[in-house]
Amino acid sequence: MDLDEKKYWLAFNVFEGIGNKRFKLLKEYFGSAKLAYLAKENKLREINLGEKLIENFLRFRQEFDFSSYNFRLESLGITVICLEEENYPKLLKEISDAPSLIYIKMRDLGNFGVWDKKSVAVVGTRKVTGYGRQVTEMITEGLVNSGLVIVSGLARGVDKIAHETAINNKGLTIGVLACGLDMIYPPEHKGLAEKIIETGGAIISEYPLGQPAMPGNFPARNRIISGLSLGVVVTEAAQDSGSLITASCAADQGRDVFAIPGPITSPLSAGTSELLKKGAKVVTGVQDILDELCIMNYELREKGKKINLDNLTNEEKKICEILENETMHIDEIARKMGNESGKLGSILSLMEIKGILINLGEGVYGVK
Repeated sequence: MDLDEKKYWLAFNVFEGIGNKRFKLLKEYFGSAKLAYLAKENKLREINLGEKLIENFLRFRQEFDFSSYNFRLESLGITVICLEEENYPKLLKEISDAPSLIYIKMRDLGNFGVWDKKSVAVVGTRKVTGYGRQVTEMITEGLVNSGLVIVSGLARGVDKIAHETAINNKGLTIGVLACGLDMIYPPEHKGLAEKIIETGGAIISEYPLGQPAMPGNFPARNRIISGLSLGVVVTEAAQDSGSLITASCAADQGRDVFAIPGPITSPLSAGTSELLKKGAKVVTGVQDILDELCIMNYELREKGKKINLDNLTNEEKKICEILENETMHIDEIARKMGNESGKLGSILSLMEIKGILINLGEGVYGVK
């Protein structure tokens, strides 16, 4: 794309009031973004944009400084890719309401290889339970070990766990924001965003610099999460979870929707149960996802990762046997072991360091 034309795509994106649909109509009517941006006032009135919007646009056109905005992008290490450019993500380009442009921050702006890899979205509730944490880590680890990029929304709960698990397993992950890339939300995830970039992943957004995370931005953000992915996995979700919107976007886009069944007594499993009723593919292990997506290399990669029980002490072996089929509180483990909780705590901590157990919080442990 011609750089002169591209700057007008960028300007329309910065201007508040003309979204994807209006921009597309303007571009088609005038022949290009540049001609639409520079159109005379009477021509703009001919297409019924509305008096207030035209006034705001004319004022914006006088005040917007292309050079200053580009300087801010460059200083922050952010690049912009327009829909008509060759390096725009191929899967995202396929959806009917693809963003006219996306802002990207990644370690190597000249290397967009992350888009050439197959991606799967892992999303869910912000108020994750110990069960939700466990299954999110298990599924994400399996997907990463099969060479897949993990896409999520950098939100609290399941999204955070999915990104962190991908990083911890030396995988790539993409965080999609509902705000400008200079306005990381939630703010405590700024460090996580930096880790995503440092490890070869990317954070992206369709929103301009300075755009805060408004409630209406999240449903639009969710269509990008699913648009970048072959399928969406919902690991744990309440009935009103925003992750169900992502699943709905995926279905509308012709992408696979996967859901993990949870305890029927938990309100945070109501959303995934509803998805399963509507035809989402049930997931009892990562292989269910890989089989559906025709990715068959997980079992081969896992062969060298099994825990060698011969290297465990008798106490560690017994703990593994106790936790083989369920998670359990330390007090219950101690009861079954005939051990004191204080002494058992040090053993469990050592097993966690070895990568044998996972601490699900509040004294609950499971086999990793």
